[in-house]
Amino acid sequence: MHHNKGFATRCIHAGQRPDPTTGAIMTPVYQTSTYVQQSPGVIIEDYDYARSANPTRKALEENIASLEGGRHGLMFASGLAALAACVHLLQTGDHVVLCDDVYGGTFRTLDKVFKQFGITYTRVDMTDLDATEAAFTAKTKLCWIETPTNPLLKIIDIEAVARIAKAKGSIVGVDNTFASPVLQNPLKLGADIVLHSCTKYIGGHSDVIGGVLVANDDDIAQRLKFTQNAVGAVSAPWDCFLLLRSTKTLHVRVQRHCENATKIADFLAEQPQIEQVIYPGRADHPQHAIAKKQMIGGYGGMITATLKGGLPAARSFLERVKLFSLAESLGGVESLIEHPAIMTHASIDKPLREALGITDGLVRFSVGIEDVGDLIADIAEALD
Repeated sequence: MHHNKGFATRCIHAGQRPDPTTGAIMTPVYQTSTYVQQSPGVIIEDYDYARSANPTRKALEENIASLEGGRHGLMFASGLAALAACVHLLQTGDHVVLCDDVYGGTFRTLDKVFKQFGITYTRVDMTDLDATEAAFTAKTKLCWIETPTNPLLKIIDIEAVARIAKAKGSIVGVDNTFASPVLQNPLKLGADIVLHSCTKYIGGHSDVIGGVLVANDDDIAQRLKFTQNAVGAVSAPWDCFLLLRSTKTLHVRVQRHCENATKIADFLAEQPQIEQVIYPGRADHPQHAIAKKQMIGGYGGMITATLKGGLPAARSFLERVKLFSLAESLGGVESLIEHPAIMTHASIDKPLREALGITDGLVRFSVGIEDVGDLIADIAEALD
């Protein structure tokens, strides 16, 4: 439905039909655990038990699938539950190629949970295509890309890495959380599976936890759907209702996130207290050309910057900002700021963090959709 319409139209209409009984324009919250069968095994559509299917969830799954240009959407209770379903495609002895700068929770899942079942991984800097190719083994069954990466905002060429992975017979997954479906559609670039933490830009209001997978391949989608049902980490109908409300404004929100972040990145770059600014939209970003090629219409709301003076400088700055709230997570309408080494990436050992460039002076901005002048004034005052 609506799959040939423009993005903004799909945000608002895809997957959603007026309620057949009342004509309610909003998809109802189907707060039910089971469904009545007309006769043993005779069910309406695929509704027999609400872990397996729920109409509120189904509407959201179809909506986000449409936004990613995919045929199958699968909702989970969190981004990490969605990631686990991808790893459940593998078996003991299989190997994962993982980008080196990756969300701490993704690393923890592979390093602490799945490693004990004999699924191994190799971390590699995917901005280096030769090194990436060398990381594959005969046992590699999954290649996991995150771009822009968290927190260093490296841009990985999805098309180039997917080509390498496909030649090696590996499934390609892309965590598209930082870009959102507004700015990047990995399925069009060769990915098999796209993951979002819906907690971030898709939700956009810092009030719900969720994860989604989108796939085109029927076989992969069936296997993921089997796991979704068999493992059971599904999202609740109320959460799906909130997320359906959120996707309706996704396009306008992300546009403003991008506009604000562009101005703030340029402002930060001029400040003497700032050593380095990383923003994919700036010409001085090492992979700006790739970002320009694969990101559509903007470069996101995330900025990373290094303060001169290390931890003491970062700590005092983070304590002094007022409009930017010091908190984990990102992608909400309100601006957030955090310290990766102490907060979101603390699960990664210090030597590994340092090697990646996650230093003690590094701060990560999730730029919100407030008046940009107020945000800049807040930063200026805290730096002073």
